[in-house]
Amino acid sequence: MDSTPRLAGYPHFASLDRWEAGLCLRCNRMARFGWVRAYFALASRLGDGIAWYAMLVALPVVAGTDALPPAVHMAVTAVVAVALYKLIKGALGRERPYAAHARVLALVPALDRYSFPSGHTMHAVAFTVMLAHYFPALLVVAVPFAASVALSRVVLGLHYPTDVLAGALLGAGLARASLALAPAWAGAG
Repeated sequence: MDSTPRLAGYPHFASLDRWEAGLCLRCNRMARFGWVRAYFALASRLGDGIAWYAMLVALPVVAGTDALPPAVHMAVTAVVAVALYKLIKGALGRERPYAAHARVLALVPALDRYSFPSGHTMHAVAFTVMLAHYFPALLVVAVPFAASVALSRVVLGLHYPTDVLAGALLGAGLARASLALAPAWAGAG
């Protein structure tokens, strides 16, 4: 497989890459403190899907059968998000910061090869937007968790800030579109 970045050759991207690589390195160095590394590694691991799967199962158990349609709606949206970010990652083929910049260290294993967009952030934001609609009381937990997942991706050397930003925008847009397309579920929760 060709490892040449598909955006190579455009001078304005080189400038952005240098800026992002520097920011990645500064964030990555924060993880030299053991507690920082442990916190973000845990946030990232939970953001792999564990927290979201547990939430989807717990919602109907804790909140009753009225929470089942929103849980199914969130699960369907998550499946669409996986397909979307895999399609974009495959098309753009942006290498991860640790692969493109020797001084940035991967502090946990990546789930796949490419960087853009951040699937972890996409899911964290999509779930948070949908929770805001269905179960706004859960935002006190969901917002800090989503922010931790997003930041973990840069701190751990797995994503550039623009990967995280793109993942957040895609996740928010996907969640809003999904909510707009499912008006029958809008009153649930």
